Amino acid sequence: MEFKGLTYFLAVAEELHFGRAAARLDMAQPPLSRQIASLEAELGVQLFDRSRSQIRLTQAGEVFRDHARDILERLDAARRDTRAVGLGGAGRLRIAFVGSASHGVLPTLIKSFRSFYPDVELALSAMNNAELHRALISREIDIAVARPELVDDEFRRELLCHERLILALPDNSPLASLSKIRLADLAAQTFVLYPRRPRPSYADVILGLCQRAGFTPAKLELTQDFQSAISLVSVGVGVSVVPESVARTQRPGVIYRDYEGENPGTALTVHARLDNRAPQVVNFLEITRKFARNPLRPPAGGDRP
Repeated sequence: MEFKGLTYFLAVAEELHFGRAAARLDMAQPPLSRQIASLEAELGVQLFDRSRSQIRLTQAGEVFRDHARDILERLDAARRDTRAVGLGGAGRLRIAFVGSASHGVLPTLIKSFRSFYPDVELALSAMNNAELHRALISREIDIAVARPELVDDEFRRELLCHERLILALPDNSPLASLSKIRLADLAAQTFVLYPRRPRPSYADVILGLCQRAGFTPAKLELTQDFQSAISLVSVGVGVSVVPESVARTQRPGVIYRDYEGENPGTALTVHARLDNRAPQVVNFLEITRKFARNPLRPPAGGDRP
């Protein structure tokens, strides 16, 4: 039994007239009659009562009509869903990111992607750079948002943003009363940095800044992630140097200040495997490119990839 035969049968079952059904199917009536007769022979039952001037469905025909409708509706849905996933309009996209990215432009980028592809299921998780690298290599995730980037020839990357560094201080720190703060003014402070491992890492970038400013922090407190570092700052353990976007989310016990001196800033970069050509991944990278050109104006409908 072919799907075409179900289409022929359903047309006759709904029109209850071979002539009108043939016109609806854009075919001649005799071939249609032969198709229905062949279907009845295959099933071994009579689907239509032709004993009167107007044909009617038999009880068996009514049962088969309901099943035929269901089968064809399911087939149509399968075609639509398959095409949507194949073109990136549906399916699943696994995105992992460093914790500090949640305070910057990443949430807006994700909202922008959702506005274009609302039927794509997003699986979001936070990881450090080492975990991002491992997960992308092992195909556990599709997209990795790292700070500043992951170095691997198997990855393609799109720069999402570049931002300045600022100080995170306990709100009762004497440094807060200074009109200007130089990095060297923090020489006697405990520096709360992250991650603890692996190294080298973002922590080493900050330690390099301190060395070039002429000092080594009096004490170092290493945590495994950004959230833990800010928590320690909030209870007065020490100070930290963080991306500027972090100040957008206020936390009790922490104040943010600019500092004078070398400020190389830090970047967020979006990565995917070179061999992952899934349309969902391609679409996310395309929206990232558009977003990075103008983060204050997320891509609009006319900018859709």
